[in-house]
Amino acid sequence: MVYRIVPPKRIKISIIDIGIILFLSAFIYGIISTAKDWGEIPVYALNISLSPVNLPYYAWLSVLRQFLAYLLSLGFSITYGYVASHNKRLEPIMISLLDILQSVPVLSFMPGVILGLMALFPYGRVGIELGSIVLIFTGQVWNMAFSVYSSMSSLPREFREASEIFNLTPLQRFLYVELPYSTIGLVWNSMMSVAGGWFFLMACEMFTLGERDFRLPGLGSYLQLAAIEGDTEAVLMGLATMIAIIVIIDQLVWRPLIAWSQKFKVELATEEIIPTSIVLTVIERSTLILKIGGVINTLMEKISAGFSRTTLRKSRGKSPFIFILRIIIIGILALILGYASIRLFLLISGIPVNKWGEIMINDLFTLFRVSIAVVLSILWTLPLGVFIGTNPRLSSVMQPLVQILASIPATAVFPIILMWLLSMRGGLSIASILLMLLGTQWYLLFNIIAGAMSIPADLKEAADVFQLKGVERWRKLIIPAVLPYLVTGGITATGGAWNASIVSEYVHFRGQILTVRGLGAMISSSADKGDISLLAGSTIVMIITVTLINRFFWRRLYWLAEEHYSL
Repeated sequence: MVYRIVPPKRIKISIIDIGIILFLSAFIYGIISTAKDWGEIPVYALNISLSPVNLPYYAWLSVLRQFLAYLLSLGFSITYGYVASHNKRLEPIMISLLDILQSVPVLSFMPGVILGLMALFPYGRVGIELGSIVLIFTGQVWNMAFSVYSSMSSLPREFREASEIFNLTPLQRFLYVELPYSTIGLVWNSMMSVAGGWFFLMACEMFTLGERDFRLPGLGSYLQLAAIEGDTEAVLMGLATMIAIIVIIDQLVWRPLIAWSQKFKVELATEEIIPTSIVLTVIERSTLILKIGGVINTLMEKISAGFSRTTLRKSRGKSPFIFILRIIIIGILALILGYASIRLFLLISGIPVNKWGEIMINDLFTLFRVSIAVVLSILWTLPLGVFIGTNPRLSSVMQPLVQILASIPATAVFPIILMWLLSMRGGLSIASILLMLLGTQWYLLFNIIAGAMSIPADLKEAADVFQLKGVERWRKLIIPAVLPYLVTGGITATGGAWNASIVSEYVHFRGQILTVRGLGAMISSSADKGDISLLAGSTIVMIITVTLINRFFWRRLYWLAEEHYSL
């Protein structure tokens, strides 16, 4: 499991190293030049040019926002997952909070986030840029955080015992055991998060509030303007650019990471066919990268040793200052939560009793649609995900295709679905379920592929020796191995389906408002009418419903996977 990069004895600068240096230099220059633009005085009527010459610049800005949001999501996910899996006192609170946060509609608080950051940064585009990064972050971080938590919580028993035998420090155990074990699931959830992040990116780049223009230069505003002006050629060029970016990122980032993550696969035997990447091969042959890796390894070992000594000193006695600081922090948090709870109670106390009954009935309608969408998603993603994950050659072909399909915002194809189904009886309800399915299926597919790829080769060989085929192979090998990943995808998919109900049950289409009975429609309707009390009450009921589903269904499945099916 320990993958150490050892620097070579003789360092030579090759063409590969020069290419890497030039690439990094160009990347740094792009960030610096973009930062200068953020400081400019905002022009409320943003001028977006549909000229193809400007597409590379718009594409760069969109990719940079995605990149910064992903770095923030990655750091948060690893930290949150680690703390939740190691602190048994905080674990129930943190996981419940994770359930709640992923059930909150991201786009519903976009105006508040944008306006709040604009108040803090009134000059330049900094406030709007930070707002877009925060919103993209909230749209892609939760499944990554739960993936890390799930992996670290289900760490094989022999790994824990080995860590104790070798007297590893907490930092060493994290770097050399826990983080590598979480890598495969984290990589595939990262791909899903970045793919889903395109939807939130587009929404942020084309955001307006009444007469105020908060749009940002990027692919989102470019495609919006092209669609408004009916410029089909510009729309196709914008979509082609987005697809090209997805393919390039897949080849330069995700495929090398997938091939690299296989080094941390728990197995005694080796797969006959393993994922490969030309980019990873180039990096591994770079003497410059190897030298940097060696320096980092040495530095981490020194930090780990220092951390061990510090831990021993601290363990001899507890500082009263730390105890007092904890009490102060807990007290401040309790005051904030208490004040917020009182204000929220006063806000929803004016809702009539009959309205609460209507909210509950609408909640059941949406629950029915969400259940159908999730079940349909599992029915097709489970066999396909296992088939792709257990066939490395097929995975190398299907991965870019799945990335492209998952990156297309579901709302972009929703009007086409509506035009097709509105003539049918119950067409809007069916369209609503299909939109939920489009928003949930990718979370499941990516996680199932990751689970299938993580099945050790020695277990496959053992299944072949015992001639396990068909239903028996699925029951005794595939389902137990994939179940933890399926639960991770199911939790995020369920939250995504409830979020999708807000835009699928209440639709502005061809100058009309089309609605179907449900909690999502009630939330959207109350937002349009400015009924803050009803909006708050409906949102709270949705959050509670999602939390209860996760607690009494998905958590039970996760416990089953952890207790009976962990490696």
